[in-house]
Amino acid sequence: MTSKVLSLRMDSDLFDRLHAHAAKRGMSVQDYVVRALVRDDFDERLQTSVEETERFHASPALRGRLRSPARRPGGPR
Repeated sequence: MTSKVLSLRMDSDLFDRLHAHAAKRGMSVQDYVVRALVRDDFDERLQTSVEETERFHASPALRGRLRSPARRPGGPR
């Protein structure tokens, strides 16, 4: 697998908070942020999978209503 570089600009308060969270886990800030992004991606893929399973197992009467995109808390991603 190849790797790419992503550069972020953030204020010092946010960086300090991320650094503190990462240090509690013995991680670098970079590793902590990457892990958070991977976890969020997994959560999103899991939610999509759950919705697809619910549509698959729904009765025919419910399938029409379930086909419209589900609204997730916090708005679209």
